[in-house]
Amino acid sequence: MLNYITWNVSPDIFRIPDHVWLIGGFAVRWYGLLFALAFVVGYIIMQKIFKNEGLSNKLLDELSTYMIIFTIVGARLGHVFFYEPGYFLDHPLEILMIWKGGLASHGAAIGILVGLYIFARKNHKPYIWIMDRIVIVVALGGAFVRTGNLMNSEIFGDVTSLPWGFKFVNSNYGVNPRHPTQIYEALSYLALFFFLYRYYWKHKGHPRPGTLFGYFLIVLFTARFLIEFIKIPQVGFEKNMALDMGQWLSIPFILAGIALLIWSGRKYKKPET
Repeated sequence: MLNYITWNVSPDIFRIPDHVWLIGGFAVRWYGLLFALAFVVGYIIMQKIFKNEGLSNKLLDELSTYMIIFTIVGARLGHVFFYEPGYFLDHPLEILMIWKGGLASHGAAIGILVGLYIFARKNHKPYIWIMDRIVIVVALGGAFVRTGNLMNSEIFGDVTSLPWGFKFVNSNYGVNPRHPTQIYEALSYLALFFFLYRYYWKHKGHPRPGTLFGYFLIVLFTARFLIEFIKIPQVGFEKNMALDMGQWLSIPFILAGIALLIWSGRKYKKPET
């Protein structure tokens, strides 16, 4: 038996040939479907949470709009400024071409933080309240997105001799089996989702403010930090770095999560309901 898995999955679910449409063909891709499903499933879960707390679907619809816009904009600008600022400075119009790839999870995190701050101010809701709830579905969304990366045969790891190594045939690194770091991350985020979701309901929808957000930041970005050690560099300048860009960007989020739990523990000393 071979001690690796051959991964030869097409990133396209189906493709419309060029001659069918005057404007050219197009493809429906697994990544796009999974990205969209992250929002759809997240909406359903948040609907249950909002119903539990007596909040309207109209407010949830507004929240969803903020999430979609700021997640995409943040993810794109994160890639532009963190990974390839020089290239996009020379090709500014390509910043809008998100279908060519280039979305950064740290940028998405910053975008969500900014977008939900605006949402909270506009609707007179405590910022920490909305963050404690939205991170539940963000964790699940991260699992969907990393599965999309797997379907695209991208963002994988170093060469490995482990029996679950993947030979990514459709990539430029298809010769040797590599760590399927997309799966490692997806499983980490999925486990985090189940923990946060259970924690929310265990405390009857009223966890101590800041705890869910704090746990989310610590667990998700610690997982990301550790898995980065076996990832191939996303851009050339990372090759000579002791820690890559993803790890440097993860450290502030981890520290923020620790600080948030300390703050929450000191501010809300009464037993949780």
